[in-house]
Amino acid sequence: MFNNLEAEQARNGLTNARMSEMLGITRVTYEKKKKSGKFNLSEIKKICDILGCGFDYLFATDKTA
Repeated sequence: MFNNLEAEQARNGLTNARMSEMLGITRVTYEKKKKSGKFNLSEIKKICDILGCGFDYLFATDKTA
């Protein structure tokens, strides 16, 4: 799980359903990708744009990031 992704999504008031709509995938697929980390490059770029944050921050796995 990417804690910063989860936090920024919540901070922006975006549900998993809304994020999945914006990415053009199903909610279930989005939730699976959040758990596995298996987003493709275009999805990653869209997520960074939607949330206004960089890749290194959103997808950090280190708790100090």
